[in-house]
Amino acid sequence: MKFISWNVNGLRACAGKGFEDIFKNLDADFFCLQETKMQEGQLDIAFDGYESYWNYAQKKGYSGTAVFTKHHPVNVTYGIGMEEHDNEGRVITLEMEQFFLVNVYVPNAQDGLKRLDYRMRWEDDFRAYLQGLDARKPVIVCGDLNVAHEEIDLKNPKTNRRNAGFTDEERGKFGVLLKAGFTDTFRTMHPDQVTYSWWSYRFRAREKNAGWRIDYFLVSDRLFPSIEEATIHTDIMGSDHCPVGIILKEG
Repeated sequence: MKFISWNVNGLRACAGKGFEDIFKNLDADFFCLQETKMQEGQLDIAFDGYESYWNYAQKKGYSGTAVFTKHHPVNVTYGIGMEEHDNEGRVITLEMEQFFLVNVYVPNAQDGLKRLDYRMRWEDDFRAYLQGLDARKPVIVCGDLNVAHEEIDLKNPKTNRRNAGFTDEERGKFGVLLKAGFTDTFRTMHPDQVTYSWWSYRFRAREKNAGWRIDYFLVSDRLFPSIEEATIHTDIMGSDHCPVGIILKEG
């Protein structure tokens, strides 16, 4: 069973850069999108054999998530059940028979770390949400988590030490999440591989491969033995992020 996650940085823009062909070529069972930056009715996009679920931000042209799935879910929920966090379209949860799939676009701490305090509250509340799900059945969490966990996960760790996405606070919360019973699939399967999933549009960063790995698939520890592969599709363009994926053994 194939899972793909991609921050498309505006689905309407990405649709003009080959999104439909990329979607079909990747041929995933579950295809999760972040930062769709659109409202309902702004783009007519559907794929044969897939159901789709959308969570739009109240603010136009901002945030937003979507999931395309070949498999009909038992239940679908939006947000994490907390008003403070649930108006930006950041979370969609599909309950399947054997697992929960959580698609998330984690808030950015922003320039000057002006949203870092909010980000810390989000981290604690989102972790509690995942632990509640994990108590019921295994969880697959995917999306743009807006943090590079270790120095191997970005090109220039020393100069980015206090920048959003690489603060001690954000990295620490990511560590707490892993200790709460979750596995970073790519890093666990490829402990020494230097591969990024996001590159700034400035300074020809992608051309120089001066990137960050901030897009993830995390799984409940007990589900990790069923993961066959974790991938980062650095060759796929269309956004400042590239898709990431996992293969889950069926049965």
